[in-house]
Amino acid sequence: MTETSTAPKRRGRLFRYGAALMVLFSLAGYVATRNLHGGGAGPSGPGCEVVASGGRGEPARYAFTPEQAVNAATITAVGTARGLPERAVTIALATALQESSLRNIRYGDRDSLGLFQQRPSQGWGTPKEIMDPAYSAGQFYDHLVKVPDYTELPLTVAAQEVQRSGFPDAYAKHEPDAALMASALTGRSAATLTCSGRPAPDAQAGPDAVRAALTRDFGTEVLGTAAAEVAGDGAASRGESGSRDRAARVSAASGSPSSAAGRTVTVPVAEPGARQRGWQFAHWAVANASSLAIERVSYAGREWTAGQASWGDATAGSAGAHGSPGAGQVRIVTSR
Repeated sequence: MTETSTAPKRRGRLFRYGAALMVLFSLAGYVATRNLHGGGAGPSGPGCEVVASGGRGEPARYAFTPEQAVNAATITAVGTARGLPERAVTIALATALQESSLRNIRYGDRDSLGLFQQRPSQGWGTPKEIMDPAYSAGQFYDHLVKVPDYTELPLTVAAQEVQRSGFPDAYAKHEPDAALMASALTGRSAATLTCSGRPAPDAQAGPDAVRAALTRDFGTEVLGTAAAEVAGDGAASRGESGSRDRAARVSAASGSPSSAAGRTVTVPVAEPGARQRGWQFAHWAVANASSLAIERVSYAGREWTAGQASWGDATAGSAGAHGSPGAGQVRIVTSR
């Protein structure tokens, strides 16, 4: 009799415990998904932020991680190198925010991979190619420009024409943040992107790493148009720069590795619309500060320094041996 009466109670308690565990697991899953795909920087670790004045009221802000900043800068550079408008960049950034939270992930629905969750089985490329952010961004733009009047379409419609997502309306929620990033990373909004700049454990330091990353993201044609010159540790003065890819033409100032001059990459900008292109290079460098161990970026009389949350006025002393940079060149100083 006792066993019969207590069995339903025991089953009831087990049911309640099971239901409580299901709620906890669901909550944990939501938090994990939010952290992975929700965008924005977490509470720990170095961070980046775009702050743009909206006129009256509080300025618009968007905070994100250095990993996201690097990928956003690459997506932007690939788009502008193709001569695409800022709207195309905004669509691409919003799409990547939704698909991967701007993280180059190796998993997804079925065989989806990378920033845009592109599928090798659907002809987007090999897994290795898709995991290259510059390649995957190029693939996205290749498909986007085939969408008639994509710049006039609602963002979610244009993105869906490329992605064919099962959640076609999800892209829209990322448009404000993507627009903020695009404005900064295309260089249209000056001195609006900052990062803490603490070097990542696997940071690739030195002028050579900066030159390689610039070429990877912007391509040799853009850097050639910028009228920079390839030279490493005095090679230009010896007439040896031709063997190091003249088209890229991004120079490291000569000097010992321990000196600021020996750790400086200078990117002259001499083209129509040079000031915006200059700010794009400058913001690109700040976005890559953690991954490339960049400690200072100077352009157009302004300077960002690792550890600071704003752009300040550049001075001759802090800008290095060549004085304060003007609007015609971007100076990038690595920490080692």
